[in-house]
Amino acid sequence: DVFPANCFVPYSASSVWGNQHSETSIYLDNITRILDRLLDGYDNRLRPGFGGPVTEVKTDIFVTSFGPVSDVEMEYTMDVFFRQTWIDERLKFEGPIEILRLNNLMVSKIWTPDTFFRNGKRSISHNMTTPNKLFRIMQNGTILYTMRLTINAECPMRLMNFPMDGHACPLKFGSYAYPISEIVYTWKKGPLSSVEVPQESSSLLQYDLIGQTVSSERLKSNTGEYVIMTVHFHLQRKMGFFLIQTYIPCIMTVILAQVSFWINKESVPARTVFGITTVLTMTTLSISARHSLPKVSYATAMDWFIAVCFAFVFSALIEFAAVNYFSTLQANREHRKAAAMKMDDGPVDASSVLKKRMNSTPMFERPAKTFPNPPVNAQAFLQQGSAVPANNVLTGTSIIDKYSRILFPLSFGAFNLVYWIVYLTKDTMEMSR
Repeated sequence: DVFPANCFVPYSASSVWGNQHSETSIYLDNITRILDRLLDGYDNRLRPGFGGPVTEVKTDIFVTSFGPVSDVEMEYTMDVFFRQTWIDERLKFEGPIEILRLNNLMVSKIWTPDTFFRNGKRSISHNMTTPNKLFRIMQNGTILYTMRLTINAECPMRLMNFPMDGHACPLKFGSYAYPISEIVYTWKKGPLSSVEVPQESSSLLQYDLIGQTVSSERLKSNTGEYVIMTVHFHLQRKMGFFLIQTYIPCIMTVILAQVSFWINKESVPARTVFGITTVLTMTTLSISARHSLPKVSYATAMDWFIAVCFAFVFSALIEFAAVNYFSTLQANREHRKAAAMKMDDGPVDASSVLKKRMNSTPMFERPAKTFPNPPVNAQAFLQQGSAVPANNVLTGTSIIDKYSRILFPLSFGAFNLVYWIVYLTKDTMEMSR
């Protein structure tokens, strides 16, 4: 009997599938036996090389998101992939695969370093949708253990140069229980490239992340000597927000206060409104500027600027008080002189003066009504609230106003020149360090 050719096709396919299935089963059985043999007699309570050489843990950090930074709380937040590598000779194996790529279930069955963040306030290990942990074992016993963490750490800040300041926010970590005689931490990729921060990872609004440096140090305590690994993230503050919200309004307020020097001194209500309004505006600006800062006990660069601007505004109000005071003194002196001259010349009869002028003037040149000059009225000199005084002594430009129109703008310009040169130069020097 001869079978059709198509009868052999399904038989051949099933044979191939069966061979592949058997090979896969053999492969999986080998991996399962390797894992069982690795954990046979393994005690995860003991570190690798217990009682012998020091265990070296190599670390590196990949920052996926940096920020935000809180000035009030003096802390910062970042999301990282924290990687640790060490050698555990008890986990050496031989087989058809060079690297065992396992999930987080294997992590709880072997020894792992007790690494903790010394300056961390809150740290979160991500568990959605499953624990974000990577675990691999090489044939020579090298272990790679990676976790995704969100770390909230403290960042000590000195705000003397605020808002032209820069800060180095540290991240410190090490072993919690093992001293330097048992565990040593090192940087896996060297001190220059062990911490990676992609440019797109920075989500900062008020700062620029200009770089990072790594270092290690030793700390002695009552329980032993420990290795501390430190990463410093160097931040430089952006000034745009503070220029718009504080510096430019303060400068404009000072200029507005100096406009009153060009208003006539007899315009008492107008100049008083200028002075009081600008003083209240500077008070409001000084209070709002402090809302974005912690309650520090020292003065910042912005505090000094606001204080000097407030002094200029208040001085403009005092200047008008001086102008008004000295004008009143001068008016009183003129009044006393006029009164003395009146007593020396005797009383003046207004009717006789009018009759004399009428007789000496032709009829066609006489005005319709002619009145004698009124005597000097002392009360007119004392009406300081009037916009138009009755005497010319209180009108015109005061010598104090003339000098103030020149001295105040020059002094404020010189202050701004010195202020910006000093603080911007200091800021550049700190960044170069």
